Amino acid sequence: MSTPPRPALKSLPATPIGPRAAAQAAPGPAVGEPKGAARKGVPSALRPDAHQGDGRYTVAWLCICAPRGAVPTATSKCLCGRDRSAVGHMKVLALIEDHTAHRDVCPVRTNQEGRQAA
Repeated sequence: MSTPPRPALKSLPATPIGPRAAAQAAPGPAVGEPKGAARKGVPSALRPDAHQGDGRYTVAWLCICAPRGAVPTATSKCLCGRDRSAVGHMKVLALIEDHTAHRDVCPVRTNQEGRQAA
């Protein structure tokens, strides 16, 4: 006796025999926006930038973290490459003073002030 043939399952696709070419992807959208999209935009997008700077930018950062009941920490960073940190109340206070004193000797900051004066 032979076993009856197995019925085809609808959920399983037929396994291809041999290699076949990959399907081509649908063409993507054209570069840029559709015509008329900018004309229908929000009017505030067409206004000039309200946050125009006055020529100043950040040169040095002093970040102090002193949660209640925990040990305070501080980090002092500068564009000139200076990167210092401190842990503990007295060391954080010393780093704050050192960061303030660095403002007078920082080569990045003194060069900016010299350019503005000239």
